[in-house]
Amino acid sequence: MTPAARVQTAIELLDSIIEAARGKGAPADRILAEWFRSHRFAGSKDRRAIRELVYAAIRACGPVPANGRAALLRLGEVDASIVPLFDGSNYGPAALEDDEQAAKGGIAPEWLEQRLAASDVTGDEAAAMLGRAPLDLRVNTLKAQRPTVELPVDAEPTAAPNGLRMATGTQVEQWAQWRDGLVEVQDTGSQLACLAVDAKPGENVIDLCAGGGGKTLALAAMMDNLGALIAADTDRGRLSRLPPRAGRAGATMIESRLLDPGREMDVLADLAGLADAVLVDAPCSGTGTWRRNPEARWRLDEAELQKLAATQAHILDLAAQLVKPGGRLVYVTCSLLDQEGAGQFDAFLTRHPTFAPHPLTLPLGTPRGHGVRLSPLSDGTDGFFIACAARA
Repeated sequence: MTPAARVQTAIELLDSIIEAARGKGAPADRILAEWFRSHRFAGSKDRRAIRELVYAAIRACGPVPANGRAALLRLGEVDASIVPLFDGSNYGPAALEDDEQAAKGGIAPEWLEQRLAASDVTGDEAAAMLGRAPLDLRVNTLKAQRPTVELPVDAEPTAAPNGLRMATGTQVEQWAQWRDGLVEVQDTGSQLACLAVDAKPGENVIDLCAGGGGKTLALAAMMDNLGALIAADTDRGRLSRLPPRAGRAGATMIESRLLDPGREMDVLADLAGLADAVLVDAPCSGTGTWRRNPEARWRLDEAELQKLAATQAHILDLAAQLVKPGGRLVYVTCSLLDQEGAGQFDAFLTRHPTFAPHPLTLPLGTPRGHGVRLSPLSDGTDGFFIACAARA
């Protein structure tokens, strides 16, 4: 493909991504994967170049662009090699019109930038949210140790006790070490969220929003497969991914429980007041993961944010019923918005006076309210809010 043809393909893909973002449809990575599957004539260099163009254009735009062409013209404002390719050549984009407007730049839609600013996320801190994320691994201590694990590429230790970092795009899932469960892909911030739980062998621990089980597996390793570890979620599809992952990791003490939204205690009643620790990795806006999913900021609106905040409060109230006296509740969101982080945790403490904030000693992070904030700029991780409360 010519450079101009790659640009035109990127425009068409961006049209689909923009439409999907407005309608809460498929994410960008799925749209790209489906296009590559159905256009096998595109070689590996073409695929790589098209992907780079698409994501660079997404990162260059703040609000949702009018269309893919406007998005590429916005990229052309920061990359001088783009605009000359709008030359009307075969398979390339049509020549520029005199009055064509590029999409607007910025970090996010205006209302969302205001929310970030109110949470003290501005300037370089905000810009870093749209950078490129590294690839982090967690060494699974049920099968290996960080100082001795042998990998096909060089890796640097991270601040997490079992974390390793390598170049973005490393094909970890092709390694025998991944297939054999010696390592798992997990951001360092996510690993530190698990460290905050301080799960110990023999304890009763509940991962209340387990999803596909990434944090559940980390907790199982911390507990050395001793004790009880419940992985609960309302999403059957995501929860179904955990058993094969647990088998690969050698995590043998995990019990999965599928919850009915709004009637969660029907399934959890036997655990009420018995948990040493409950992890609430709550559904959230994902503002802390924009480095990996930059188009996610186009999907979020104020109504959705309010709905997410209400869900977080509900899950926290549910978790409070499960913690035993002297036990602990750890609240985590991959968001940098106080509405989902420090403010949400403060509201929980107000509603539940038997819980008091418990200090965290993590190797990274900046104090935020009664918890800790991790950010791409300050800590080199995804953005997280992490807090712990102990029950009297």
